[in-house]
Amino acid sequence: MTIGIKDVARVANVSPATVSRVLSGTVVDPAMRARVLEAVKSTGYRPNLSARRLRSRHSNTIGLIVADIRNPFFTAVSRAVEDAAYARGLRVILCNTDEDPAREAMYLRLMQEERVTGVILAPVRHTSSKTSDIHTGFPIVCIDRTAPCMTRDSVVLDNEAMAAALVAHLHERGHRRIAGLFGASSTSGAERRAGFERAASQAGVAVEALSVPHGPGEADSAVARVLSGAGGPPSALVTSNGMMMLSVLRALHERGLRVPEDIAVAGFDNEPWMALAGDGLTVIEQPVEEIGRTAMAMLSDKLDHPEAASRRVVLSGRLIVRGSSFMPGHSADFRISEKETVR
Repeated sequence: MTIGIKDVARVANVSPATVSRVLSGTVVDPAMRARVLEAVKSTGYRPNLSARRLRSRHSNTIGLIVADIRNPFFTAVSRAVEDAAYARGLRVILCNTDEDPAREAMYLRLMQEERVTGVILAPVRHTSSKTSDIHTGFPIVCIDRTAPCMTRDSVVLDNEAMAAALVAHLHERGHRRIAGLFGASSTSGAERRAGFERAASQAGVAVEALSVPHGPGEADSAVARVLSGAGGPPSALVTSNGMMMLSVLRALHERGLRVPEDIAVAGFDNEPWMALAGDGLTVIEQPVEEIGRTAMAMLSDKLDHPEAASRRVVLSGRLIVRGSSFMPGHSADFRISEKETVR
């Protein structure tokens, strides 16, 4: 036997309309609300969410579309978004594009079909113009990357300034030849490369910067290229994210190279294992929880004020100095330090 709203109303001794108001979150008398919820529990009623979505314009659900769920950065941001959504009584549909514009377009269509309230999106850099211009019918807040969301709300790291902070730190340590590996599939990778090259030029540091495609073996190939460069291997290597850092360390280990004795390394993202690798890895720590909370707050604001002008929130990171960035051949006597970088 199928239990419906009328059955719940009869048990609670209220009208079916009152049951609908309680289930939709509309404010009703607290005592009546408690009576309805108790009736829902005792009857075992389960609302037909599909039917409810068809009767209304949106659901109490948001979409979260990330570029690579294997990347701990996106895992952490997803957790922060989910926590903030839960506190607002919203559910989250999580999708992973794997840096594929076609999958991104498919998931945006899915969000339309699911009538979500809004979407938080980490866009693929080479998203087609058709996808970027699509009229979704719901607000989108971009995280980590901007394009194709230049006309949408976004929350990003000050990537150029943070890359420059890494170059300044390595220069202070005595490094004069630095290589950098940057993600080719995101605007954040491009911005970090730009900041890296600009800071190195200003400091008179010789650099080789490579944009590394997303995929297995790509980072290893990039490491092989910079180590065999015409000018000789660099004394330091910068990576633009934690996943790439792990691949680089594996490639260096396979070649019998030690960090920092043979080559120094530094990069972005402060994952738990990074403090335990050798004498620890020097990194830019991103404010992942703040990114998630801010994106959720901006999405809520956009729902309340849909005609408001788009905003771009730029956050700063923190430079955490550990043993991996010492100059090869120099003493490894150091003290780990943490300092706020200033934009």
